[in-house]
Amino acid sequence: MEFISSDTNVWIDFSVIRRIELPFRLPYTYIMNTDAINDELLSPVGLRDELLRCGLVGVDLTIEEFELAEKFGSCYPRLSIYDRIALAIAKTRKIVLLTGDSALREVSRCENVNVIGTIGILDQLFDGDYINEDDYRFCLLELQKHNGREVRLPKSEITLRLQRLSK
Repeated sequence: MEFISSDTNVWIDFSVIRRIELPFRLPYTYIMNTDAINDELLSPVGLRDELLRCGLVGVDLTIEEFELAEKFGSCYPRLSIYDRIALAIAKTRKIVLLTGDSALREVSRCENVNVIGTIGILDQLFDGDYINEDDYRFCLLELQKHNGREVRLPKSEITLRLQRLSK
């Protein structure tokens, strides 16, 4: 099973569309720093417990990851401490980073860390037959409906996928 270092915002996207369990159908183990789980997954109420029930795994930082996260602080001051930690975990462990945060995605490219976000997870779920076309369409429409408010995704990417389904 492949590990993925997790940021918070993708979980919020799936929570908003009431499909928090979907990413856990993929053959991944999502990991997140234990402190981030306890500090960042407080809203909406119950998100932390639901993610832990679905299979999110809390991890402690190694010394190397801690030092790298500290270094990222001076290199990338726009990133929050938990963004830097998620990136340090992904880079050190040579695993994918799960995030939709544009600043974190940009820094990840600079650090040669592969990234996947909400739409990428949905695509993998659909392409791998973990969800059917109706579920995929529902998720895209719900993301589109909440986009610009609770969800912040590229409108063009959602529209493109919906157009493909209409053909």
